[in-house]
Amino acid sequence: MDWAQILVIILAVFLALFLLAGIILLVLLIQITRQIKHITTTAQNTAEAIEDTVRKARRVVSKKSIISKAAELFKSGERKE
Repeated sequence: MDWAQILVIILAVFLALFLLAGIILLVLLIQITRQIKHITTTAQNTAEAIEDTVRKARRVVSKKSIISKAAELFKSGERKE
């Protein structure tokens, strides 16, 4: 065997190893991307649920404050007479 043939075999082996490593890394990257997408979807759903809850709480608080102000005005009106 000539030294050039040995060098070609060594380079072919290293090329095959790098190709295999690249394929493995690509598969792992796809899996990580899917996990990140799942996490962001869950976080978005949670944020929307919290926003909806805050919106409902704001409505309840504003209605209670209007009612309490009306009750205070009514009570203060009774005391003036």
